[in-house]
Amino acid sequence: MVGRIRQLLGGRDRDAPVALLAPGPRPSLATIEQTNWVSWTGGVLGAVFISVAILMIPRLGAAMVLALIVVGQMVCSLFVDHFGLLGVPQHAASPVRLLGAAFLVLGVVLIRQ
Repeated sequence: MVGRIRQLLGGRDRDAPVALLAPGPRPSLATIEQTNWVSWTGGVLGAVFISVAILMIPRLGAAMVLALIVVGQMVCSLFVDHFGLLGVPQHAASPVRLLGAAFLVLGVVLIRQ
């Protein structure tokens, strides 16, 4: 596990200088300050997502991890749609949509066997 963490940190250490030295426009401090805080969560959550997947695949297997990812995304998207969160139009969690999510959960149960 320590080796995987070193690998992730090593990637960050290699990528940061490249990003800083690459040619092209840089955002101004004013632009950075005006950016909505939600915009910054993508990088952090993406890193957590990848780290958890890397750590869980040896324990659960690739098929199970991928199935859990899909179910988690579907349940979250149903929640976001139903309540109209994040500025998306509201779409009620109809029985058919909930049944579709239930079938995905059933798929996870079957993969686990």
